[in-house]
Amino acid sequence: MSALAGTTGRRRIYLMRHGFVDYTSAAVRKARDPSIAVLTEAGEFEAKAAGVALSEVHFDLAICSGLKRTRQTAEIVLMEHPNAPALEEESRFGEVRSGQYIDFHSAEHLAATMTFTFEQAGEPGAQFLEGGEKFSDALERILEGLSDLLIRPGWAIALVVAHEVVNRMVLASVVGAPLGASAGFEQDTGCINIIDFDMVPTEDGTGTQIERGVVKAVNLTPANYLKNGMNLRSLEAIFTRPAPGT
Repeated sequence: MSALAGTTGRRRIYLMRHGFVDYTSAAVRKARDPSIAVLTEAGEFEAKAAGVALSEVHFDLAICSGLKRTRQTAEIVLMEHPNAPALEEESRFGEVRSGQYIDFHSAEHLAATMTFTFEQAGEPGAQFLEGGEKFSDALERILEGLSDLLIRPGWAIALVVAHEVVNRMVLASVVGAPLGASAGFEQDTGCINIIDFDMVPTEDGTGTQIERGVVKAVNLTPANYLKNGMNLRSLEAIFTRPAPGT
């Protein structure tokens, strides 16, 4: 199948953010490298809840960014799918690459720094911390990866497990909002977004191209659908909530 049932060229992506991780853990601070962060017990619970919620969805493709936290999340989700496709990696869906490591004096300080940084994403030349990837460059590679996925033949529904800023950029792009608006799309850990894309033949008839994208759902959190008690923003929660067992 290469289109959603009842349509002629529509494809659906279930775009997830990985489950909760502890960026302030001793291992991350010792390595000075947030990319090594792994799911906590809470993150595993969020991924499990998402897997149960998606258990009746047939995935033709399953993709993660390659970072361990997205691979762990995807693997837990796919455990609820006995005929799941092999999990693939697409590095272009990796989180925006940061520059210097922040020697933070508190989790609140780190959360505030990160929030300010992401809110400046639309400014000319804005980077993810000094020496980091430009947000505009990250958007370009992310959308290139998305386009290549969408023109890939032979699938109708895909699971993509990526990252907070990646997902925000995708959602802003789909609705035609500028890069700076991406900060307005909240992405809680373990959340699910549903995006449909209408694909049409290229003018020369040799392939397909994106005609339009439609956001069907944003920031669904199966572990807590009504977000009762989830009063912090994502960046506040992930940098201030203690990991289980710590």
